[in-house]
Amino acid sequence: MLGIDIGSKTIKIVELEKSGASYSLVASGVVGYSGSTVDKMSDEKEMTSFAQIIKKLCLEAKINSKEAVLSIPESLAFTRTIKFPPLTDSEIASAIKWEAEQYIPIPVNEAIIQHTILKRNDTAGPDTGVIVLLVAAPRSIVEKYVKVVQMAGLTPVAVETELIALSRSLAPVDKTVLLADLGGSSTNLAIVNRGLLSFSRSLPVAGDAFTRAVSQSLSITPQQAEEYKKAYGLAPGQLEGKIKGALDSIVRLVADEIKKAVNYYLTEEKGEMPTALVISGGSSGMPELIASFSKTVGMEVLVGNPFSRIQIDPSLAQKLASFAPLYGVAIGLAMRD
Repeated sequence: MLGIDIGSKTIKIVELEKSGASYSLVASGVVGYSGSTVDKMSDEKEMTSFAQIIKKLCLEAKINSKEAVLSIPESLAFTRTIKFPPLTDSEIASAIKWEAEQYIPIPVNEAIIQHTILKRNDTAGPDTGVIVLLVAAPRSIVEKYVKVVQMAGLTPVAVETELIALSRSLAPVDKTVLLADLGGSSTNLAIVNRGLLSFSRSLPVAGDAFTRAVSQSLSITPQQAEEYKKAYGLAPGQLEGKIKGALDSIVRLVADEIKKAVNYYLTEEKGEMPTALVISGGSSGMPELIASFSKTVGMEVLVGNPFSRIQIDPSLAQKLASFAPLYGVAIGLAMRD
């Protein structure tokens, strides 16, 4: 299966082959792009040239599969958990459309809606009921992503949100963890309980904000700022700590949102405390970011490696190691049955 993760600045693709319960890597590739994101595209010409980028990437990466699972950005989807009385699966499926009207800010007939049963408690008592994860996205946006992938000569078989895919590739199935995917234009947070996405939030603060902070603070071009950010990150001894000084406030902002998300999950959703924070995405490789998050968030922090879940040639694994945080969503998409 082919997974296609179309980010705000890069396209990542991964082809996996399934054998029994395990997956092996067939091919992978990443390419940067500039210009409009798919959801903002309005004319055929723009979509055609974007489809050509995907087509070229597939050729260069030697992709064999034509069937693709693709993601839409978390910021364009609406994810909520809803509590139902103890209903059957079919009763919940019937009720979900009416319930969705209360939870999503767009008309139900303009949305694509999916749901997953997270927890069922049939014993008598105050906690009796079913907890359901509701995911909805504007039909017009989903159709644009599907069309672009079709124009690239591929057959879309499913569309998911980034965090559902990331839960599959990075979250352990026996614990509760917090995922933070630091992309270009947004940081996506998820609490995953035993492999199931139970809470999500998207923040409009991420890699671009880090770069902007460095650029403004040091009066340098965004291109230079990007290089400095990647090279020095939050290391206090580099450039007299100027890069760290510029980045600190943004990291604190993200850390505060992480703490708020955990607090909401514990108090409102009555969930379990996450045992670790797993970070991924383009900005997760910044020097000293793990140490900074550990201090501010107060839990173990790890950089997610989605390649650890799949069989891969050791020499290739070494070559791809520095790119691993970029591939979490694409690998999760390709792992979908």
